[in-house]
Amino acid sequence: RSPQPGAGGGDGSPGSAAAESPSTEDFSLSLLDTNLPAEAETELRSFIAKRLAKGALFEGMGNVASVGLSIAEYKVGCYYCRFQQENLLEMATLESGINAQEYVVCFLGGSEKEDTFRLELDKYIQSLKINLDLEQKTLETFVNPFLRSWFENAICPIQRVVQLFQEKLAFLLHAALSYTPVEVKNADERTEKDISRFLAAASLQGLVQEGTMTSLCIAMTEEQHKSMIIDFSGPQPQLHNAGSNRFCEDWMHAFVNGAEGGNPFIFRQILENFKLKAIQDINNLKRFIRQAEMNHYALFKCYMFLKNCGSGDILLKIVKVEHAEMPEARNVVTVLEEFMRE
Repeated sequence: RSPQPGAGGGDGSPGSAAAESPSTEDFSLSLLDTNLPAEAETELRSFIAKRLAKGALFEGMGNVASVGLSIAEYKVGCYYCRFQQENLLEMATLESGINAQEYVVCFLGGSEKEDTFRLELDKYIQSLKINLDLEQKTLETFVNPFLRSWFENAICPIQRVVQLFQEKLAFLLHAALSYTPVEVKNADERTEKDISRFLAAASLQGLVQEGTMTSLCIAMTEEQHKSMIIDFSGPQPQLHNAGSNRFCEDWMHAFVNGAEGGNPFIFRQILENFKLKAIQDINNLKRFIRQAEMNHYALFKCYMFLKNCGSGDILLKIVKVEHAEMPEARNVVTVLEEFMRE
């Protein structure tokens, strides 16, 4: 942003003109790196300038929109994110007179489906932000390759994990759903990162209460088997202390069947549906437990639901942790545990 008397700095610090809607001319966009043709780059720059003028770009939070560019017959999906360098951000905070340089990164894909991976792309930008150093040497050795490998590194990990594990994916889904710690041995760095990202994307983190999640992690770590171990010392990954159930095996088939199309967005959608079904089952079980506190027939319904849903082992652990401080519900869970053991 061009410096103006009394206006807020580029770091968003307040000023007398901070609330005013700036015109497009207030923004000077210099090209740092691109692999777009000149005409398309100019069109994209115009699109970003308009978004900046409207104040529609928040620091570190990406957006996805359709953009019409002359290089394509149809609109393409564009993820764009504004950020500042870490060290410049600190300097701007310490010395309000400094106008910290800001950057906008744009990734173009075939459609707006990039929105499915918006959180992953936000994390990807965070890595760039931390490591960005605009000396020419670093620009060529780190920034340029980093920008060009966004699709491979941020979008494709789930697809690669599905292709790597095939039928064994059921064990990975079970570990993610049950908060079982996973140790990866003898794997290359990319495979280890892919597995970590898959487990994070498949877990119910953010969808169940934070306290429940912490308690489940502690409970699973204290169990006899402790961590699930994935060993890559052979041609195929070997799994130790792995668990599975019918629910995870059914969803594994959905992933393996989806692999024929080779579209990473399909895998992400299957993963979201997997989590949605797990949450629906948890909520149904909670409702049955509330009814079972006063009704023996509802207790039987609880038992039949756990028996038929395919993931009774995990659901029972989750509700046991959540109802630990509720005596009536805890009694119902205890009875259900006995029935399930028998």
